[in-house]
Amino acid sequence: MIAAMGVAVGTMALIIVLSAFNGIDFFIRDMLSNFDPDLKISVIEGKSFSPEEIPLDKIYHMKGVISHSEVIEENALLSYKGSQKYVSVKGVDNNYASFSGIMPLIVRGNFIMRKDSINYMAMGIGVAYDLSLRYDTKDPVQIYFPSKKTGNILSLSHSLNHKQLLLSGIFSVQQDIDTKYILVPFSFANSFFEMNGRISSVEIKLNPEYSSDKIKKNIQKLTGTNFKVQNRFEQHALFYKVMRSEKWSSFLILSFILTIASFSLLGSITMIIIDKRKDTFILKSMGAGQRLIRNIFLFEGWLISGIGTVSGIILGIALVWAQKTYELLKLPATGGFALSAYPVKLEFADVLITFIIVLAIGGIASWLAVTAVKQNKK
Repeated sequence: MIAAMGVAVGTMALIIVLSAFNGIDFFIRDMLSNFDPDLKISVIEGKSFSPEEIPLDKIYHMKGVISHSEVIEENALLSYKGSQKYVSVKGVDNNYASFSGIMPLIVRGNFIMRKDSINYMAMGIGVAYDLSLRYDTKDPVQIYFPSKKTGNILSLSHSLNHKQLLLSGIFSVQQDIDTKYILVPFSFANSFFEMNGRISSVEIKLNPEYSSDKIKKNIQKLTGTNFKVQNRFEQHALFYKVMRSEKWSSFLILSFILTIASFSLLGSITMIIIDKRKDTFILKSMGAGQRLIRNIFLFEGWLISGIGTVSGIILGIALVWAQKTYELLKLPATGGFALSAYPVKLEFADVLITFIIVLAIGGIASWLAVTAVKQNKK
């Protein structure tokens, strides 16, 4: 019973940890899907390009393409009451709210880019925190960018473009984005960064019924080798790789701990074999071979491991379901989280892998116990 309980606890831990990583992964993907486009077209060399360099009309009328948005992205310096921060400024058009689905990500204020001929901006919650900026402030934020015009470089007023923006809202997506991005009107970015009609990228929204990989390949053929077309995974390739490596690293660590815990199973089988020597002698007298007796103890080891594995899987699934339904482990209400409880998501593949791994560890432990006792007898 103790050995089975050890296996059950280890199995339950594997199910819960994998489900927790899945929950975080899917939650962040869902959040990023409201900020990042399905596909993004950008130039490989340089920072901007002219829309005339690629056949945008053909791309926009391609089957599966719902809408598009031309974007300007540059780095600039923000200043607010003595606090300064270097940020990425993203210039978006008027339909960006419906295009991106950013509205659910607004945690303070509203998403307004331009009103009554006044330019507004929305910023990540991390940027607002670093600038000590409240969402309801009426004071403008200063923005600076090196001027591309030739002139007196010794004069600060001539070497920097300087404008003011009012804050309309604060969004929360993911830490790297929240501490980096602000959104401004496209017309403001075009003028302030002196783009002269050039853009940084084209963001495309797709119909989920169509294959994104196929559309991506078709767009890549139209744009040529000077441009890259990235899906959501490729836009944050490093982040997703880190998330995946963390998940499976945790899985390997817990599997190693479960392997150590299986020594209790090894000890239990060993003690059973020693305790049942008289019964083993009787079975041999009745004609039972060494292989049959060995298989009996192996089967008992598998049985203990199987009971522990199934019990652990049931307990793990039950706890994951309880967390998802009743939110047992809540997140602080004052922490600015977009969730009220820790996210979890159960996947059948994880359950199957856990089942196979734990049974394999139990089988190996049982085999080692039977083999060790057999060698000691010799």
